[in-house]
Amino acid sequence: MSQAINFALDSRLALCADFVRDGAKVADIGTDHAYLPVWLCRIGKCPSAVAADINPDPLQRGIETIEHYGMGNKITARLSNGLQNISSDEADDIVIAGMGGELIASIIQDCNFAKDSTKHFILQPMTRSEMLIKWLCENGYEILKRDCCVAAKKCYTVLLVKYSGEIITRDESYYYLAKLNPKTNKTHHLFVKSQINRLLKQAKGDVRFDVLAKQLEESINYD
Repeated sequence: MSQAINFALDSRLALCADFVRDGAKVADIGTDHAYLPVWLCRIGKCPSAVAADINPDPLQRGIETIEHYGMGNKITARLSNGLQNISSDEADDIVIAGMGGELIASIIQDCNFAKDSTKHFILQPMTRSEMLIKWLCENGYEILKRDCCVAAKKCYTVLLVKYSGEIITRDESYYYLAKLNPKTNKTHHLFVKSQINRLLKQAKGDVRFDVLAKQLEESINYD
């Protein structure tokens, strides 16, 4: 018998969950405790899910969560390096959260169905979001939506992406600001401010980062 959910998604995973389409089959890459797929299937937003992790220990934690909530008939736990062991018909929406931006880009690059424009990718980079966004622009992926949240006193960003085939060259500042409204949204402002602080630290070794930090400062200064 399934149990009532006695956990709450943190702000990062809750924002990822918001970006998942109603009725979509979901794949959660790097699932760890499998909280996200259990939540999505338990509330009825998703009919099925694959909870995937590259390491056996986190996957075992996910299996325990799936079994505890009686979701074994809807959620498959699978050992997988990124999306390599997941087939196209198993997932409409793919969540890749809690990793560095460069690793997320490499997982998408290695996915054999990533260029199916019907698929949505929900991406939550822990670091280097600007490098991920640059890669997306240079490889034909469109950012449909982006938002930010605060979890454990840190600010994070989540992107909703699909393949369009349109390759776009952007100004460097775009990779930090894409789809954000830091002048009107306080959480977006906080995220961009954290990016500026990081750039100022990097500027001690490279003056180019100082110039970029000043460009971002202009974007968040209220009129």
